[in-house]
Amino acid sequence: MSKDMDSSSTASHDGFPAYSIQTINWEKPMALPLEGIRICDLSQIMFGPCGTQVLGDFGADVIKIERPGIGDISRTIDRHRADRNDESANFLGMNRNKRSLALDVKSPEGLAIVKRIAKNSDVFVHNYRPGVIERLGLGYDDLRAENEKLIYVEGSGFGVKGPLAGKGGMDFVAQAIAGVAHGNKDPSGKPQLFPISASDFSSGMILAQGVLLALFHRERTGRGQKIEINLLDVFLVMQQQEVTQKLLTGKDFNPLQQDPMDVFATADGHIAVIAVLRPNPISDICNALEIPDITADPALSTLAKQMANREEYRRRMAEGFAKFATAECERRLDAVDILCSPVLPLGKTLKHPQVQENGILVEISHPKQGKFRTVGNAIKSSEVDQISLVPPPLLGQHSEEVLLEFGYSTGEIEVFKQSNVINK
Repeated sequence: MSKDMDSSSTASHDGFPAYSIQTINWEKPMALPLEGIRICDLSQIMFGPCGTQVLGDFGADVIKIERPGIGDISRTIDRHRADRNDESANFLGMNRNKRSLALDVKSPEGLAIVKRIAKNSDVFVHNYRPGVIERLGLGYDDLRAENEKLIYVEGSGFGVKGPLAGKGGMDFVAQAIAGVAHGNKDPSGKPQLFPISASDFSSGMILAQGVLLALFHRERTGRGQKIEINLLDVFLVMQQQEVTQKLLTGKDFNPLQQDPMDVFATADGHIAVIAVLRPNPISDICNALEIPDITADPALSTLAKQMANREEYRRRMAEGFAKFATAECERRLDAVDILCSPVLPLGKTLKHPQVQENGILVEISHPKQGKFRTVGNAIKSSEVDQISLVPPPLLGQHSEEVLLEFGYSTGEIEVFKQSNVINK
């Protein structure tokens, strides 16, 4: 298999220059660091799948077990699909480098298949609500009895014990209870949710981190273990400064309210400005934008006074930004080493020369969707020149292949099909 990469800029995709996309001429590069690691993955939607995708990027064999006929919920929640036959962008973005086994795990035969796979796997991942997996007979103790070296990962919304253990959890619910929405109020004082699933993604990355930790521990000791990760904990970890400040002093820490970090309107757009880490950054900004230095005013002479009189501070600063286009504001602020960036919609971000230089966008050929573009892996390694880019699977695409690998005969597989244990 060739490892040549084509970065041609002679073509474009829907206005996106081709040179922003790495065209990979192989499906799975050789000698990835996690080759030989098998993952039995019962997770769905985002938390688990984006974590196991990272492991698959670096060579792990991820066997994704999905419900027959339906599959992972993320296959159907894309509101922008042209029709029901299109693949969901939600699913395509988080499920490359996986093999799909469409299996009724609630049937006795399906349960036995999962147990056989788990017995011969290194890692087992699920994000069922606490208690559900145990009722299926797939709890940690059940699987550990057959595979002492198994690394068992349980993802949940709020934890596996406690008053919220049985409550359904998703990122946007966790944002509310974790204090995130409360700390992100709009000008009227209404708490706001972030429009991205920050904890789902971060929990997935911690899941991958936990698996790697457990694999290293097993290499040293020969023992498997159980790992628990929940969205609430992860959101609190993401607020390390805020949590520590609250516990230490009882006060809230919110840099957007307590420091000169603002978004200002320019002549043709908006620019984000972080006026910190300098003796008098506000004075530097005023000089760069050719407006009177507001720090000469006793009412705005210090950071504390600027934040206490924020409306007046913003009004007077805004006059400078409104004079110039965004690019000129950025050029002037860069010249005096003030941290800033234009506020870009995602479409423009994807066309940015730095994104193209970073090579973070990849193109994958899918058996049903055709070529599609997505974001790759943020890890850049001097020893691993390219992640695996096997396309996300069709539902049940690998059911027969996986069952044959685990010792089932073609006759047994045909019986499973007829009894709807697996997809026909």
